[in-house]
Amino acid sequence: MAQKLIIDADPGIGDALAVLTAMADPAIDLLAVTATGGTVSGAQATRNIHYLIELVDPVRHPRIGQCHLPAAINDALPEITRTWTRLNGAEGLGDTPVPAADLHNRRESARLIVDLAREFPGEVRLLTLGPLSNLAVAADYDPQLCECLHSVVVLGGSVCAGGDVTAAAEFNIWADPQAARTVCQMPIQKLLVPLDVSSEPALGFDDVDVMCTFFQPSPVSEFVSSLLQFAIRGHRTYAATEGIPLHAVAALAVAAGAESFQQEAAIVDVELSGELTQGMTVVDRRRPSPVHGSNFSIVSSIDDVGVVDYFARAVRRICCS
Repeated sequence: MAQKLIIDADPGIGDALAVLTAMADPAIDLLAVTATGGTVSGAQATRNIHYLIELVDPVRHPRIGQCHLPAAINDALPEITRTWTRLNGAEGLGDTPVPAADLHNRRESARLIVDLAREFPGEVRLLTLGPLSNLAVAADYDPQLCECLHSVVVLGGSVCAGGDVTAAAEFNIWADPQAARTVCQMPIQKLLVPLDVSSEPALGFDDVDVMCTFFQPSPVSEFVSSLLQFAIRGHRTYAATEGIPLHAVAALAVAAGAESFQQEAAIVDVELSGELTQGMTVVDRRRPSPVHGSNFSIVSSIDDVGVVDYFARAVRRICCS
């Protein structure tokens, strides 16, 4: 039976690749893709999601949740903004201009999450690829949300790898640390895919060249090829890496049960006020006590090669058919 899934995202090339993969995976029943503000504004995230879904035109279109939250990356953070733009493009999808789409049947992201959780109680897994703002708001809308959702998979945080937006903080947690702390306290099954693990699966130059060679001419394959080429050039030039890390695809593989991974229980909290550590994920990996238990399972390792293969199979489905 296909896993009912909601993806909450702020695309970004990485999130876009994960959304494309989810739409191509027959083991996933993608109910909705909800926009949030993070690497792009909520309005831009909504447009990017709408563009991706219309481009692929899956047999069953997922619903789209719209958002008006601001971007966490802005003019007040010039160095971070420049780096992100160089790696992802001005609007998040490389060189691709994204038209402003006027959605029909508009629904706020947090409300849509609540509605679908109620419609399919105990069946829906939520995968968050951006800041946790929508999940925190959804829990405020519906105090029974934790009883309705099956589970939550969170891409974010860091156990031992340090941060990517500051020395201590990973972006998705740093962008809305209060929401992240709220999610930490939610009584629901939660699985954290931290930077330590999500940064390991990556596409190298050879992987991208081989994929693009086998694409059949189509608007989808042209877009995916453009996205991959933009990302691989950007990471070599501006991040000094020889590949594209598949952070979001790794989290999707965990949410879909597509690849094997190891996990361990821990108590997770978020630093809210430290001058140097705001947004830092604080992970207590000591054996949980009978009194306090644990509030997260943390993915400690994943089949990196399997994640790359999972993505490659999905891309072939949508670009070679």
